[in-house]
Amino acid sequence: MEEYLIIVGRTLFLYAVILLIFRLMGKREIGELSILDLVVYIMIAELAVVAIETPDSEILKNVLPMLLLMVVQIVLAIFSLKSKTFRDVVDGKPTIIINKGKIDENAMRKQRYNFDDLLLQLREKDIAKISNVEFAILESSGTLSVFEKKDSKEGGITIPLIIDGTIQKTNLETINKSDFWLRQELRKEGYKELSSISFCSYENGQFYVDLIDKRK
Repeated sequence: MEEYLIIVGRTLFLYAVILLIFRLMGKREIGELSILDLVVYIMIAELAVVAIETPDSEILKNVLPMLLLMVVQIVLAIFSLKSKTFRDVVDGKPTIIINKGKIDENAMRKQRYNFDDLLLQLREKDIAKISNVEFAILESSGTLSVFEKKDSKEGGITIPLIIDGTIQKTNLETINKSDFWLRQELRKEGYKELSSISFCSYENGQFYVDLIDKRK
């Protein structure tokens, strides 16, 4: 019985300590956490679990590393505020994914970011057509900031027909079109080699085509 009371007491104490630590480190939304923030939070949580699971250990020895991580995090946050270079190294830089309506595949490859990710995040922002996007910026937090074209008020939804040079046959069937039709229509548009197309969709009777960038 005494052991259970100790576990309960340690749990409540550590809960209060962690709450205080997180408040001192500042408020940030989950989606805005940097990699460094996430690592520190996970480490503090793991230390708390160890402290609860080992009731025989001295509580101060468990709390000390947590307080040390808090101090390190606060110091690094101060450095980040004072130095943009340091901030870029720790948090990373925003990456332009779509620039003036043109998809930057090189930037996507560097961020290990694919077209499925792009379409998902556009849909989450209620943007149905990729051709409506003027700029899309992948922030260091992983969120996508999107700026639409001024004349992008048409209906419809982006259905990928080609991704990375590969025809998406299932999507072609969805719009009741064939492989032959796609090749024929793209030839009319001047695109003879499908392998050179990074992304192609068919929206409201028009093709949106983005060619593969040359690797740098």
